[in-house]
Amino acid sequence: MAKGARATYQAFANFSIPAPRVATLPLLWIFVAVRAVYYFVARVFVCEPLLKARCRKYGKGLRTGVYIHWIDGPGEIVLGDHVTLDGKCDILFGRGGEDTPTLTIGDHSFVGHHSTLAAAKSITIGKHCLIANNVWITDSPGHPVAARKRREGLPPEPGQVRPVTIGDNVWIGRGAVILPGVTIGDNSIVATHAIVMKSVPPNKVVMGNPARVVSFVPSG
Repeated sequence: MAKGARATYQAFANFSIPAPRVATLPLLWIFVAVRAVYYFVARVFVCEPLLKARCRKYGKGLRTGVYIHWIDGPGEIVLGDHVTLDGKCDILFGRGGEDTPTLTIGDHSFVGHHSTLAAAKSITIGKHCLIANNVWITDSPGHPVAARKRREGLPPEPGQVRPVTIGDNVWIGRGAVILPGVTIGDNSIVATHAIVMKSVPPNKVVMGNPARVVSFVPSG
């Protein structure tokens, strides 16, 4: 019986039917058309309005994907013209002092799917920046260093929360991490999975853990 049941399961698992192109191509066209309409409606009438409602200020041409971004905590979002937050991003506001945490993204900048922007004080992203998928940018460690303070649920020490500033025309590769207090100069490139612990001068390429300068960005 066990062998028979296994054979039956394998037969179902491996079952397939012919798919002649003349029959399946129209189905594909219908599927693509329906999906495009659904994505358009979800983006224009659900995802983008909910993001705009959360912004203190946003410019023209704001674009999102077809997911609702996860925004947690009290803070202010300021987006320039033609900003794109693709896919589903996490925007997290923490405790960093008396001032309201702020996330600012300049004109024509792009933030990729599954990226996290965690601001306890200030994260500023310049114009024409390209931020790939799964990038983590934070201006705070999230918890104090002392174990006792962590147990008590206290916020980080004020000196541990340091603003992050990313200049114009910066390209940050997939999976990179930008830590508190970092400034990335204009036109610089952060390689995939780099851990940036200190500031990067303009027109440089950094990579590694911790990130170090390995090249320069050619002019033009």
